[in-house]
Amino acid sequence: MTLDLFGEEDLQQPARIERIGAQAYVLRGFALPWIEALLSAVEAVLQQSPFRHMQTPGGFTMSARLSSCGDLGWTSDGHGYRYSPVDPVSATPWPHMPEAFFNIAAGAANAAGFAGFVPDAGLINTYSPGAKMSLHQDKNERRYDAPIVSISLGLPAVFQFGGFQRSDPAQRISLFHGDVMVWGGVDRLRFHGVLPIKPGNHPELGEQRINITLRKAG
Repeated sequence: MTLDLFGEEDLQQPARIERIGAQAYVLRGFALPWIEALLSAVEAVLQQSPFRHMQTPGGFTMSARLSSCGDLGWTSDGHGYRYSPVDPVSATPWPHMPEAFFNIAAGAANAAGFAGFVPDAGLINTYSPGAKMSLHQDKNERRYDAPIVSISLGLPAVFQFGGFQRSDPAQRISLFHGDVMVWGGVDRLRFHGVLPIKPGNHPELGEQRINITLRKAG
């Protein structure tokens, strides 16, 4: 059954906090009051730095398309994974971090017990049906003492939240429009990923999932 048979109320969750690790949480529906501001902010970023497919160091093309904003943007090519102050496509600085990203990231981090979070890197991914993200650790940041804040918009996704080895068992967590994940502290370096997105048509975003991940990278 494809998701276009469901109404908008079936694609989001009532506001509540779910604990999925010692210092890892899903804030259900946390971003819903700011959806309009978030989508406007995403559009503004993409006008300057459109989505693009990136290459892994091994030469494979990522199925999700990416863009970035903030002082540092995440990039990948044959030379490896890294952060850069410059968009490699335009050779200009990445777009400024939108205020909406700052506000939601700080609020969600605070609600999860991480006060004072100020991100300097915003990664925006778009997943069409079938796109995925393999299990990986976020290890390109200079320090690991700040949390990761991840905002889900559009089609639902199944998020994998694993252990500290790629082979460790992973929880499968359904994420819906407006949900925000926060993990840090002892859970900061857990492997995580996204299973292939199922076909569907979200009332606001159509046939895609957008994920905004905020980090302190510099």
